[in-house]
Amino acid sequence: MSPPAPPTATAFGDTDETAVAGPLGLEMIYRNERHALVRFITRYRSNPEEAGDVAQEAFLRLAQSEQARSEPIARPRAFLRQVARNLLRDRAKSTRGRAELLQVPFDEAAISVADEVSRLEARDSLARIEAVMRRMKPKTREIFMAHRLDGLSYGEIAERTGMSVSGVEKQIARAMTMLLRHADKD
Repeated sequence: MSPPAPPTATAFGDTDETAVAGPLGLEMIYRNERHALVRFITRYRSNPEEAGDVAQEAFLRLAQSEQARSEPIARPRAFLRQVARNLLRDRAKSTRGRAELLQVPFDEAAISVADEVSRLEARDSLARIEAVMRRMKPKTREIFMAHRLDGLSYGEIAERTGMSVSGVEKQIARAMTMLLRHADKD
């Protein structure tokens, strides 16, 4: 039996993940995903050292989880990112708790942990939506934005573009399909 093929880049910049499958698979995932995971974490934290620590801990949790399972983790990249999000959330909670214990006064209104997590998730979702919008054909993107952002009706868009209303509907449906298919992928 031959070893699993290394991940390959897809058109969307993600890797074609294979399951972890033992120490060699874990090493390969570490080599292939470490820098991307640190960049992912750094988007949420300005301190690169902390991002490196969180990434290291995420890989440790991946290894521990792999040992505890009878089957390999099917999507290790997604697993690592979710663990990183959870670790960031936990660190935000513990930092907030330590500040309260030390009775450190906050000059600015403290952002609750739930608000911080919501902000991070919204930022991540927006980045995925923007990436999908950039992959749309210009005509599809223009029609979709005219309808969704400018509030134009299908008839108004059809008049402006010289298309039929049915053609506009098809372009909107194409855009929605792309967004629904790709926006939730991680």
